[in-house]
Amino acid sequence: GKEVVVANAIIAILTIGGQQLFSFFTFSCPCHVGQNLIYGLAFLGVPALILLIVGYALNNQTWRLVTGKSSHFEKVTSSNWLLKCKLVCFVLCSITGRALVAPVTWLAVTLINGSYYICAVSEYVPMYYYGAAPNVTASERSRILATFPCSQLVPPELTRARDEVILLLRYQSQVAGWLLIAVVVITVFLSYCLASCFSPLSFLHFRYWSSYVHNEQELFDEATEQHSRLYAMQHVRKFFGFVPGSENVKEIRIPSLREWQAISGLAFLKRVDKEHYDYSLLHDWALKECANGKYLKIDEDP
Repeated sequence: GKEVVVANAIIAILTIGGQQLFSFFTFSCPCHVGQNLIYGLAFLGVPALILLIVGYALNNQTWRLVTGKSSHFEKVTSSNWLLKCKLVCFVLCSITGRALVAPVTWLAVTLINGSYYICAVSEYVPMYYYGAAPNVTASERSRILATFPCSQLVPPELTRARDEVILLLRYQSQVAGWLLIAVVVITVFLSYCLASCFSPLSFLHFRYWSSYVHNEQELFDEATEQHSRLYAMQHVRKFFGFVPGSENVKEIRIPSLREWQAISGLAFLKRVDKEHYDYSLLHDWALKECANGKYLKIDEDP
């Protein structure tokens, strides 16, 4: 839907801005044999991997897919196992598509910039193509090439060769970046086309279904907030003797030391029976204990 497109565009723009700031403040090629490749690939790959993991973690569908599923899969019969696998694969593809927006944007912008790629592969360029330092050993040639990303370290007689090598590597990096963008755009377009072709719904019916799912989720979240508040309010009323926000409170309940201890401490989800859980220590206390004890009358006049 439009919301997904807007969200993906915002993610891409933020990633581009972050990449530019990241490059400006942190990237400094070591210009040393054996270190350039590791340094360049680390700046290319590690942020992309982190962005991918963050993309998975920020998607609610990820947690809907994995939360509490270990016990659920044990009950799945062989007859609907294939259907379950297809559904899981579909959801995983959807989650992955959303999660790939930021890392692919990072890789594409980084490759078009060219600095990381130049740093990573400069020492592997066949330098003899440029007629520079033809009589040096292979190790010395690699050492010289490794200094090319740092113009201040290059001898004056190799300045021309250095410029030609940098131009070649920048060309390769930018072509790779545009090819990555083209492949991603074509893949996304074809994926949407295939999904539309195999959809059991017509165009207008699909739009209605998307609208329904969106509205259902919003209403469910609102009902969850109100229901949980009302349910928690019953337990708070039992413990303190009044509901927060009530007017003309006539009396309040004074909890005992034992009751304070019962609701304090670390709370874990506690299974009561096959169908019900206690959500907190206060919930557990309210279901088990009688609300007897000391009550204090409250004067009407403040």
